[in-house]
Amino acid sequence: MGRYVTVCNRARQVVAGAELDRVVSTPWRAEVNLRAILLHMIQETARHNGHADIIREGIDGAIGQ
Repeated sequence: MGRYVTVCNRARQVVAGAELDRVVSTPWRAEVNLRAILLHMIQETARHNGHADIIREGIDGAIGQ
């Protein structure tokens, strides 16, 4: 858990200092702003947390509220 908190704190520092409307090029040559990248990462994290919840519910039978 300590590494996760460390990474979260570093990510907060990076985002706090970023210009979210700055446009960058991806490795596949798409142009995207940092705000869109951040939103995508939030969506992916939520999706994977949902998958983990489904697996946990299948194992222990508990349903989250």
